[in-house]
Amino acid sequence: MATPKTPARNSTQASTPIHDSTAIIQVIERAALNPEVDIDKMERLLQMQERVLDRQALMAYSAAMAAMQTELPSIAERGKGNNGHYATLEDIVDTVRPILQRHGFAVSFRIVTQERGIEVTGVLMHRDGHREETSMLLPADVSGNKNAVQAFGSSTSYGKRYVLCALLNITTRDQDDNGHAAAPVKRVTSFQAGQIKQLITACPSATQEWFFGKYGEVEQVPRSDFDKLRASLHKRANLQQVSRSSVREG
Repeated sequence: MATPKTPARNSTQASTPIHDSTAIIQVIERAALNPEVDIDKMERLLQMQERVLDRQALMAYSAAMAAMQTELPSIAERGKGNNGHYATLEDIVDTVRPILQRHGFAVSFRIVTQERGIEVTGVLMHRDGHREETSMLLPADVSGNKNAVQAFGSSTSYGKRYVLCALLNITTRDQDDNGHAAAPVKRVTSFQAGQIKQLITACPSATQEWFFGKYGEVEQVPRSDFDKLRASLHKRANLQQVSRSSVREG
């Protein structure tokens, strides 16, 4: 005779809150059918029911969001603007829409024109009722001699991209990255680091402050910067030496 299988502990624990919530709702529904239950008590029971339903919706939202996060890819930055490349709204939406649908999510936007600018609010809704939102207030984008309509459209598009990425925790990447992290930066060798240290010591204090503010440590200098950096430091060290010689002679 086969031994009945015992349900996995994790599965039972995960389903317990939902079963408890369902039991509470059933109690409330039975109370609603009882004419002896007074109005005040019924109102309190209905408020309890609302809290239970909200809690269930939040749990469903959180579980779906956690599952969806593993599927959301990094979006290629194919748009080009004055400040560099960016992921376009079209690319973001086309990429995430099927993933959102698969996990029961939908996104909507509210656009409000204010005296201080344009407020873009993104709303992420789950099919079980819970929703989260985030907002961004933007000035009209008048760069590039845009007219009023173009300025409104540009700011709105930027705001939608921003709040959508914030809601979904989306990252973007350079289009040449091919979906992989950039190759690790090669640092200077120990011999090159020694040369830089020697030059830094001979440079003016302002140069030293600039160097450590940019690189932090000598060993953190990218190898690609070495030749140019060494020439620059060498020049500043020579100028410092000439300056000191002039002071002594004077």
